Amino acid sequence: MNDSQIREKIEHLSNPVTGDSLKDENRILSFDVEGETIKLSYDRTDIPPAQKKELESQMLELLAQEFSEDNIFILPTSVKQPIETAKQTEPAKLKVGHGTIGEKKSIPNVKHIIAIGSGKGGVGKSTFTSNLAISLKNKGHKVGIIDGDIYGPSIPMIFKKRNLRPQSNEFQKIIPLENYDVKFMSFGSFIHEDEPVVWRGPMLGGVLNQFFFDTEWGELDYLLIDLPPGTGDVQLSMTQNLNVDGAIIISTPQDMALLDARKALHMFDKMDVHVIGMVENMSSFICGDCGKEHFIYGAGGVGAACSELGVGFLGKIPMEMGVRKGSDFGKPYMENQELFKGSSVWNAHEEIAAKVDSYFNPTDNKKKGILSNLFGRDKH
Repeated sequence: MNDSQIREKIEHLSNPVTGDSLKDENRILSFDVEGETIKLSYDRTDIPPAQKKELESQMLELLAQEFSEDNIFILPTSVKQPIETAKQTEPAKLKVGHGTIGEKKSIPNVKHIIAIGSGKGGVGKSTFTSNLAISLKNKGHKVGIIDGDIYGPSIPMIFKKRNLRPQSNEFQKIIPLENYDVKFMSFGSFIHEDEPVVWRGPMLGGVLNQFFFDTEWGELDYLLIDLPPGTGDVQLSMTQNLNVDGAIIISTPQDMALLDARKALHMFDKMDVHVIGMVENMSSFICGDCGKEHFIYGAGGVGAACSELGVGFLGKIPMEMGVRKGSDFGKPYMENQELFKGSSVWNAHEEIAAKVDSYFNPTDNKKKGILSNLFGRDKH
């Protein structure tokens, strides 16, 4: 069968809920054949999980007649009407093809791009990224975030935009979502929250390139890239295509997290991305009842590692209930000035943001020299 015949068979499949064909309901969003690979994206809005599984089994059975199952990619996408709608032309769509590797580029009108990574999951990287963005915004900067954690996107939840899908403008540029005066793009805004992303690494590059270069970011002072844990395909795709100005590594004080953080550091070194410094997150827990500080994960591990590795130490952030609540309830800790301003956690974020800002915007040569010693070397 040729490509048109294959697509026609898929379109004649019935929605298990309504009984109407996928063609009649305009469910097929994209159908791309590249050599021996087929990539199919369809709208699964209002199709419950059991019926979705049934439909995808039928799709797979048809496609497997012409393609190896290893080369079949089926992407369910929820195209719900957004709760909030800006004045753009239509919902933005993602290209699910493979990313291409070319000459590194910068993002127009974005001054500084910072990658934020960790070797290990569960160290609070997304929460830190969000609060650093708010802290830089509080200093008067225009800030954006790219949620590069394709497999576990959490930025829409942290910024209370879980049910809003980005729109595209008349030039087919994606309009980033925005809350608390911070713009952001996340793969989590394009899929149902319960949907796992079952993609091979190379396919992620196309989505990242759209977030980098097909998004209307406008003028930004800082664009923070919240990377997934580890040293894998997303990090590689980013550094192959994008000029990154620096990286920050997040770790808890415990030896297990530091072991993986060292790998992240060496990864950035190999990719020629300068590590601005490391942050010790969850450095201690301050008891709300007794006020005593408890060092659950040990003490001073990240600072000691920085001294050993010759990397700048940006600071340490204690644990506090308000940080967790801020992420869960959709209002980052540093946006809650009336509740938390002046606390140890608040001051820690402010100090780290000040160091990062001073690194990129030294007010004089003397200050720049001090920061060069702090961070290990000059930015340039």
